[in-house]
Amino acid sequence: MGARNETLPQDYELNTIFEALSKSPFRSRFCLYAKEREYLRDKGLPLVLKHAADLIGRRLAPASPANDGKQTPWRGHPVFIAQHATGTCCRGCLAKWHGMPRGRELTPEEQRYVVQVIGRWLENNMTD
Repeated sequence: MGARNETLPQDYELNTIFEALSKSPFRSRFCLYAKEREYLRDKGLPLVLKHAADLIGRRLAPASPANDGKQTPWRGHPVFIAQHATGTCCRGCLAKWHGMPRGRELTPEEQRYVVQVIGRWLENNMTD
């Protein structure tokens, strides 16, 4: 995918990422099931994105996350599903899809970007 281009408007960048993700048979198969959609509706997107920020900060942002490559469950929270769908589930996927290299802590800006990607996917997948 290459390094993120900081000079492009954020919407353009996200459109490019989502277009690439849509071409991946693996990434495009993820969806929110009734339980996760209900959770998202009940809690609201702002609270779920706070959960996302906390999860990213604890599980993905460290230079060497514990159990990297296996730290994101496959279900149980809408954020987990969104992470797999958007290639933000582990440091290897972050490097491949978003150009964020392994082996160093994610900056606060990068963490906000990851949450923004997750939020966009959740918004696009909130309905049946």
